[in-house]
Amino acid sequence: MADVKNLIQKVYGFLVPHLFACTVIAINKYTEIGQSSILIFSEFVVIPMLIGIISTWFWRKYELSSGKLTAYAFYNTVIALVLSFIFLGEGTICLFIVSPLIFGFISVGSYMGRGMFKKNDHTLNLSILGLLGLVFVVDSLSEHQYVNLVSDEMIINAPPRNVWKYVVAFDQIKKPKDSYWLFDIGLPSPVQSTVDGYRQGAGRKCIFSNGYVFDEKITVYQPSHNLTFDITRQPKDPEIMGHIDILRGQFILKDNGNGTTKLIGNSWYKLYIFPVWYYDIWAKSITRNVHSRVMEHIKELSEKDTGVHVRY
Repeated sequence: MADVKNLIQKVYGFLVPHLFACTVIAINKYTEIGQSSILIFSEFVVIPMLIGIISTWFWRKYELSSGKLTAYAFYNTVIALVLSFIFLGEGTICLFIVSPLIFGFISVGSYMGRGMFKKNDHTLNLSILGLLGLVFVVDSLSEHQYVNLVSDEMIINAPPRNVWKYVVAFDQIKKPKDSYWLFDIGLPSPVQSTVDGYRQGAGRKCIFSNGYVFDEKITVYQPSHNLTFDITRQPKDPEIMGHIDILRGQFILKDNGNGTTKLIGNSWYKLYIFPVWYYDIWAKSITRNVHSRVMEHIKELSEKDTGVHVRY
């Protein structure tokens, strides 16, 4: 009988925290408390910590070793990811990206909870829980805005006039995707760019490996110098929906005066997922590797067109 009670108590330690987390997130999303289109800092920091603390309250009578507590934090992380996949429609790569953050803060909460309930200081425990609750409320009511620019450059052994035509539009990239590990595990990579016309105001499309298309409009068309385009529609991919908007792209060509061109690729994006200190690392990395894949293709085409022998 005691074994059954212990099992039930341990199950509660997994079940109740996630019911609490789902309830709080639902209230925050579907009421006017928070910004429904934003995934805030607290949802990835405060709530995971509270999951860990609530779990350890149910396990407070057991002398859990650090190894077992870490294992239980891992199980809680898996449950959180599965629930996010089912109820929030998150993509598998997004879940892969978020998993270290969730696991880290569930672990922090678990160790905090073990310390809190060992001391059994009700005043201290209520103060910690109250502080975490206050952080969540303040964070939910705060404005969240973050726009960033990522810029990369590359030297091409060809004059700007040879580079320009491949900047505006280029045929399919046949280079393998394994140059970047996220592409290799399934993140869509750029494969082609098409254009409706060679002029300002023309439509442009950036096509990715899964068939998704970013619709663009050319806003600056200065042959051999500047191609700037706004993103007018992006695909409804679960990996990016509600997380990031790609706002604008740009290619700047600078003549080095020696038959070579400096190609600068710029991208502007807006994040809807916080904390920025974590997610912007991933956003920058992905953006830079999209730049690299496209710019290396432009370099290869331009240099072949110029007759330069290049080894890759």
